Amino acid sequence: MFKIIFIAAALFVFVEREAVAQQLAPAKGDIEVVADERVLQLTDQYRKMSENNPEIDGYRVQIFFDSGSNSKNKATALKAEFETVFPGNKTYLSYKEPYFRVRVGNFRTLTEAVGFQKQIAGDYPNSFPVKDKILP
Repeated sequence: MFKIIFIAAALFVFVEREAVAQQLAPAKGDIEVVADERVLQLTDQYRKMSENNPEIDGYRVQIFFDSGSNSKNKATALKAEFETVFPGNKTYLSYKEPYFRVRVGNFRTLTEAVGFQKQIAGDYPNSFPVKDKILP
């Protein structure tokens, strides 16, 4: 009986100490950044390049591609339909010989693109995620 009481008391003291140890106070003070001038120049150069070409690697969901005499009209109609059914999602119509394509979204990861593709799969069963340059 004494052993059980002793173990329970020791466990209580240990748990109590751990609870107190987890309380952290916010840090206070000043931060001074010391950087080489060349690092600042590279940062400025990268910023300027990003402003000129804002596209980054990412994913979109392709909902249509077709070639033929009437494919441009089909792609335009499908793009308009998608924008009506799913407002707020950016759509892109492009032509890469010989196909007209309609792609939607700006997703940074494949997981995001697949998740969106699953949401629209009922309306667009032939849709699939594709790697593309996106706008952040």
